[in-house]
Amino acid sequence: MAEELRWALIVISVFVIGGLLIHGLWSVRKKDNPDVEQQERVEPNEASAETSESSQPYAQERDEPEFGDLSFSAENTEEPDVEVEEAADTEEQPESPAPTDFIIVHLQMPEGLAMEGSQLLPAVNMLGFKYSDEGFFNRHLDPAGTGPVLFRLVNMYNPGTFDIDNMEQFSTAGVSLFMTLPCDGDGLSAFNMLHSAAKKLADEFGATILDSNREEMTVDSVREYVEKVRSFSA
Repeated sequence: MAEELRWALIVISVFVIGGLLIHGLWSVRKKDNPDVEQQERVEPNEASAETSESSQPYAQERDEPEFGDLSFSAENTEEPDVEVEEAADTEEQPESPAPTDFIIVHLQMPEGLAMEGSQLLPAVNMLGFKYSDEGFFNRHLDPAGTGPVLFRLVNMYNPGTFDIDNMEQFSTAGVSLFMTLPCDGDGLSAFNMLHSAAKKLADEFGATILDSNREEMTVDSVREYVEKVRSFSA
């Protein structure tokens, strides 16, 4: 009887100790990995990602502003750049443009007649004119075609230019010579060259020399031009 009781106590002790061990292990696992709390808990990384996505749009979805939409204020800059300030001063006080004027002399052919391009091209070349990319003939300070342009020869009629590659088929009822004032170099010397070229072309083609009002050039007209050139040379 005593022997059976002793074995019974041993078996009960084993069950009790085993139950305590199992309960302890279960409690530890529950504490480290609770299912309910895990379902209700929001991970910090997910929360920060959601906040970032809701408050800041992706860069590729943002349209870059045009330069015209940008504005810069001096109030936003503690130490403004000196060059920017100088540029602003220049814009606020622009320099007045130098006054300009023109000397214009027309060569008008008699009614029914025209200047033929095949004859006009060698004539202007002999007078030192050089063809330009713009379609005009320019008279430079240097007859070789270098230096500043003193005056130009243009077609009196639209489009005002010459087609150098088709001068054999070209004809016009008149041409115009003009110079801009003030002129580079000696203005009076440039005007004398212009007036001399006009007279030579007029003799070559039998044309009439007209002033800027398309009236026949007179001695008084020439004097007025000279005075205008002098006023810009002072």
